[in-house]
Amino acid sequence: MTGFIPSGNTRIFPVVGDPIAQVRSPTVVSRMLVERGEDAIVVPMHVANRDLRGLFEALHPVRNMGGALVTIPHKQAALSFCTTVTERAAFVGAVNVVARTQDGWHGDNTDGLGYLDGIEAEGFSVKGRTALLVGCGGAGSAIALEILKRGASKLAVHDIDNFRRDSVVAKLEETYPGKVAIGSRDPSGFDLVANATPLGMRQSDPLPIDVARLEPTQFVACVVTKPEVPRLIEEARKIGCSTMTGAGMFDAQAATLVDFLLAGWTD
Repeated sequence: MTGFIPSGNTRIFPVVGDPIAQVRSPTVVSRMLVERGEDAIVVPMHVANRDLRGLFEALHPVRNMGGALVTIPHKQAALSFCTTVTERAAFVGAVNVVARTQDGWHGDNTDGLGYLDGIEAEGFSVKGRTALLVGCGGAGSAIALEILKRGASKLAVHDIDNFRRDSVVAKLEETYPGKVAIGSRDPSGFDLVANATPLGMRQSDPLPIDVARLEPTQFVACVVTKPEVPRLIEEARKIGCSTMTGAGMFDAQAATLVDFLLAGWTD
């Protein structure tokens, strides 16, 4: 972003969340937009749940606002504000990016793509392997779907919200019968251990799994982007596990997010 100066023609792409200080998109996606020759910038917006609908309604008439990125905890609520969504966003019931169209908002969810692409960039393939996923909210549901789409032999899902967990497992079971099960905090025996909860953003957070049961042969991944190396990843590395941080996930999907935002632009 060095040298970028906004002008009267600058297009705005907000990133909406609560909290918002942890997001990488204002730096990473803004830089990618400029590198593509776009006069555009990503702006962080700290918005509470109660104000989310009002924000989406207010943003749509803004003619130099081409779309928005959506982060925790708004991904599921944001889907309800969309006129249309992609098939994968509809399946997981959440969006992490929306494009402004003449008829409203068009939403997608690229979290699963980013997570698995990031893991593959670190040299691990889930095909034919077993996976434990902890957390099945907006990002977790997308990650669960992508793990199975890429050929995992078995996926176990754990979430402190039993109703949400059971709903996600049932939906996945319809498409991938015999490959989905209910998991726990115990990572024993899984090739991939995937954290999709926000646990780790604060120093006081408990660990999402029982790290004492990790083995050096396992791959451990995490969605948390700040701190750069969450405690789960620190502990996994001490044991000798290969890992991916939330930064790896985000960087892997950044180009996809930019493509989606620019393709949906209407003025």
